[in-house]
Amino acid sequence: MRRFLRQRCRVGPLGPGDVAEVLDRMHDPNVARRSPTRRRGPIDYPDRGVGSLRSLPVADTTPNPAADAAPRVPSRVGDQLPAELVLTPLVADGLGQGRPIMEWLTTFHLASVVLDPYTNESSWVLRAATRVLEQFRDSDARINLIVTAGADDARAFLGPLAERFLVFCDADRSFVKAAGLDELPAFVFTRVDGVIGAATQGWNPTEWEHVADAIAKVTWWTSIDVPGPSDPGPFRGSPALG
Repeated sequence: MRRFLRQRCRVGPLGPGDVAEVLDRMHDPNVARRSPTRRRGPIDYPDRGVGSLRSLPVADTTPNPAADAAPRVPSRVGDQLPAELVLTPLVADGLGQGRPIMEWLTTFHLASVVLDPYTNESSWVLRAATRVLEQFRDSDARINLIVTAGADDARAFLGPLAERFLVFCDADRSFVKAAGLDELPAFVFTRVDGVIGAATQGWNPTEWEHVADAIAKVTWWTSIDVPGPSDPGPFRGSPALG
């Protein structure tokens, strides 16, 4: 199966400070490391390869369990994203060449987690979100993180996850606006025809599982149970436009 080279990236053992936190300039280099989680395997179709997986530990902060986490489905589910929408990847030395979204969809669907690195809410969900994305790493959905920041802040927020995942920088929040998002974090599935097939925002585990089920159905893959054992309780997201 053809994939972008960055999707095959692996990172070495984590070192002190390799954790994701809200970008408040208060990173602690001695955050305790936690054990990685495991996923369930994909359906073993003869024509599909099953790659290896290694999950990465990230910050385990605790959201407010009393927060209102009613499902929030973006208004543009079922609509096609604008053809002029450009996604710009994060690369080793900054930003790569931005390309129209349909060029990213020529072979694979996009399974995107959209994050605002300047908020607690996106920090709280990062461990759970990457666990969900890992389930689809070898499927026909290109897993990715969309970060509403420039290259430096996106890399500072993600740490080693910036090497493990395809990352798009959306500093002007053009994807956020085009997808009709009101809250972040968000989980968005974009089909190869550019139509948003499923999406949810904030952290409502049931709704995230529904989006995962939609990806699994389209890609003939195995879905994943949400929440997992160490996932946070439900909470509303932060304002998507900052």
